[in-house]
Amino acid sequence: MISRESILSAAIIALLALIATRFAGFVAPGNLAAVFTDTAPLIILALGQMVVILTRCIDLSVAANLALTGMVCAMLNTAMPGLPVALTLALAIGMGAGLGAINGLLVWKLAIPSIVVTLGTMTIFRGSIFLLSGGEWVNAFEMSASFTGFPRTVILGLPVLGWIAIVIIAGLALMLSRSTQGRAFFAVGGNPHAAVYAGIDVGRTQFLAFTLSGALAGLTGYLWVARYAVAYTDIAGGFELDVVAACVIGGISIAGGIGSVGGAVLGALFLGVIKNALPVVGISPFWQMAISGAAIIVAVAANSRAGRSKGRIILKQAEVRQ
Repeated sequence: MISRESILSAAIIALLALIATRFAGFVAPGNLAAVFTDTAPLIILALGQMVVILTRCIDLSVAANLALTGMVCAMLNTAMPGLPVALTLALAIGMGAGLGAINGLLVWKLAIPSIVVTLGTMTIFRGSIFLLSGGEWVNAFEMSASFTGFPRTVILGLPVLGWIAIVIIAGLALMLSRSTQGRAFFAVGGNPHAAVYAGIDVGRTQFLAFTLSGALAGLTGYLWVARYAVAYTDIAGGFELDVVAACVIGGISIAGGIGSVGGAVLGALFLGVIKNALPVVGISPFWQMAISGAAIIVAVAANSRAGRSKGRIILKQAEVRQ
């Protein structure tokens, strides 16, 4: 059976080949590196969302977490422009993890459905941005050169933002495949009751998933604001839908327990190529939403068919044993 990663890889290659017939420069190595860098925030958020979805939950507050953390980092930089970037990064990750932990605690301790919790915290985080900033923007001239320059610094032909995404991809792949906690994420989503019998605390595992997702959202908040050199109330408005779409397209099952780092990355890259390619070939960006929506429907249908096929195989095997 052909894997979802193989299908997505083939789709991305075919899409690039089609675009190259209209604009050959799009597939130049330098431009592809720029597309990857532009997609890096989506990749990072999709990886955090993937871990949450693996545990049969969903986090709709990731973009709001990004926006709130980014605004706090920008305002802190205007107040203390000499603050080292390393401390800003630590603050962004810590604040994002704290916001994610709030989601996790509400799901764990109060047993509130994650979609309800994160829908509520999404609104709270967005409102908090307005209360903190008074609706004012933080613009490029108010930010220090070190603050905005860090994610743009080029190393071996790729900006730091892209390298951070690569490090997170590698780290998360290693954690999910090699660590006990990584296997616990899959176990909780695959069969929560069996996970309990195996000695896994389901609520705590979901809490850790939300905290990890929040930490990655917080990191992305600083990187987003620094890269675009602007912070405002509606940063990344609606971006949580792209994050969920990347996961679904990448084969992460909404039912939990099924997914891969490679799938999430390829799902994000598929959307990233579409986003960057449509204006180049003269197609309205509004078609991106239609194409993304169609891709989501196809992906969910494929996941559903795969699930039914596995179910039939198990039943047939049971009949043979009888």
